Amino acid sequence: MNAISDPYSDAAVQLPFPYLLFLGDTAEPGFAKTAFGVRDWAADKCVGEFAVGAKVTTGLPVMTPAEAYAAGARAILIGVANRGGVIASNWIVPLVEALEAGLDIISGMHVRLGDVPELAEAAAKHGRRLIDVRVPPAGLPVGTGRKRTGKRLLAVGTDCALGKKYTALALAAAFAERGVDVDFRATGQTGIMIAGGGIPMDAVVSDFEAGAAEVLSPDATPDHWDVIEGQGSLFHPAYAAVSLGLLHGSQPDVIVVCHQPGRETMLGLPDHAVPSIEETIELNLRMGRRTNPAIRCGGIAFNTSGMGAAAADALMEAESKRLGLPVADPIRRGAAFEALVDSCLK
Repeated sequence: MNAISDPYSDAAVQLPFPYLLFLGDTAEPGFAKTAFGVRDWAADKCVGEFAVGAKVTTGLPVMTPAEAYAAGARAILIGVANRGGVIASNWIVPLVEALEAGLDIISGMHVRLGDVPELAEAAAKHGRRLIDVRVPPAGLPVGTGRKRTGKRLLAVGTDCALGKKYTALALAAAFAERGVDVDFRATGQTGIMIAGGGIPMDAVVSDFEAGAAEVLSPDATPDHWDVIEGQGSLFHPAYAAVSLGLLHGSQPDVIVVCHQPGRETMLGLPDHAVPSIEETIELNLRMGRRTNPAIRCGGIAFNTSGMGAAAADALMEAESKRLGLPVADPIRRGAAFEALVDSCLK
């Protein structure tokens, strides 16, 4: 078992691994983003994949639960993020099979595993755990606004679902490569599955959002960095609350603004335009100064996955000159990304 650095004892979810990734009957890659994220960032925690008619694959070895257990797996991780976060009826038999094989079940779905009678019965019978990642820990405090020791970076965005998690993971890895004492702090279900621990901020009651963020990134030594996964966007009519609570509670010294070139409207809200990068920087800095007057923007992270390399490089270079800040795609890496890392650490 492993978890993120855990000075706050039982306040964060801790997960058993290695994992067998469960793809269910997923037909579209976008609905298997959890599985792909865990594969991309925690491949050493995965032994294989298991499905019931899925048309997507992570490329990992196909295994039955019994084979995965024999290979060292200790949990089957539901790698699906479907509409409504439901546990499909045709998943129940294979998930029971996993429990019978000795695996715990890890889920980030909205539906609680224990609310599925067959799973609850099988787990009790075989002494296995049903772990719902999207459940916040009990006893979270309200925020205090007290300045904490250590350094913090928060990924923020012009919108939702455009790369905040990947940006935070890439920056944390780059910091570590440079010998920096760093922890990635997970705030969403996929990030928690990758890191092995964290707090699902979108499931925390609003009054405790800032307090949860304070708990997630506690006092640390002066040279320690917490790189915190962002959630939502201050501009999104549906999700701005979680973004603001996370911003205030994280007290970031540095923000990195995440943006997807070409996205014109907010996710799920075609009547609301995506804000400009400049407006996003200004609002996050203005609101962030409430708990850290020294907050600054380290640069911009672009999601250029839909662009060719030459076009992406040209756009990022032009935007960097226009904005006066490093602009890079954390997945493409390269010199532009190294400049972004330099700016964050200066």
